[in-house]
Amino acid sequence: MEPRYEARIRDRTASFSLREIDFPLDGLHRDTVTEILAKRFSLTDEQRNAKNKAGQRVFNVLVGHVASGLVKSGEAIVPKRMWINISSERVSGQSTEIENDFDNSGGTPEKSIEDNYQEIRDELAAELLQQIKNNTPTFFQELVIDLLVAIGYGGSREDAEAVGRSGDGGIDGIINEDRLGLDVIYVQAKRWEGNVGEPEIARFAGALAGRGASKGVFITTSDFTRAAKAYDASGFKIVLIDGNQLAQLMIDHDVGVSIEKTYEIKRVDSDYFAEDAE
Repeated sequence: MEPRYEARIRDRTASFSLREIDFPLDGLHRDTVTEILAKRFSLTDEQRNAKNKAGQRVFNVLVGHVASGLVKSGEAIVPKRMWINISSERVSGQSTEIENDFDNSGGTPEKSIEDNYQEIRDELAAELLQQIKNNTPTFFQELVIDLLVAIGYGGSREDAEAVGRSGDGGIDGIINEDRLGLDVIYVQAKRWEGNVGEPEIARFAGALAGRGASKGVFITTSDFTRAAKAYDASGFKIVLIDGNQLAQLMIDHDVGVSIEKTYEIKRVDSDYFAEDAE
């Protein structure tokens, strides 16, 4: 992203432009506001759609931060079920409830918490993938086995095996499908930047055939091409896990992450306050 472009949106220009918009009394939806500003700034499609590591559009995030500042300073209000309205005073008959989270279109504190939680989770997923890419392929192979064991395959970690050596025939790991070891699953782990294509899936299927196996998991830090996803591995059950799914599974099963804080949301226990009828 061009620094000149980011500064142009982040600073006073965006704030001033928000004030210039002719808002109706019931406000404008956030998508409408961002499109108005995108046209006003004459942004290219590349600038408009550029995303950060969490997969969010940088333009939307920057404009949201500016608007959030206006809400907190009292220069703008967020009418219920709407997005934003620039106003110096409350309008008669209009909701006076101010949403603390500018991007919260649900109108409830719980929705705001859910949105913030998802944003934190997306950022954590991006950081996990970067950490994986900074380590060795051998580390990645071991991580994949750790994850599959944490999900519930293979029983103990000692029962699983990370192969990943010369002459392994395209197999990076072997893990039991169940605790009794009635069947095994073969694993291929690719720490790649580019997308995995159909030829790699075909080679993996061939490696499974060479082992007399029928089930495999192909995991990558990147993504799979459309052809790879549509590959017809007749006679084989091959599960594809891309980088985003990998990171989400690691978060769900506490692999490579630790709990920093825990919040509990409580409600009134109506049963406690219900008096027995005499």
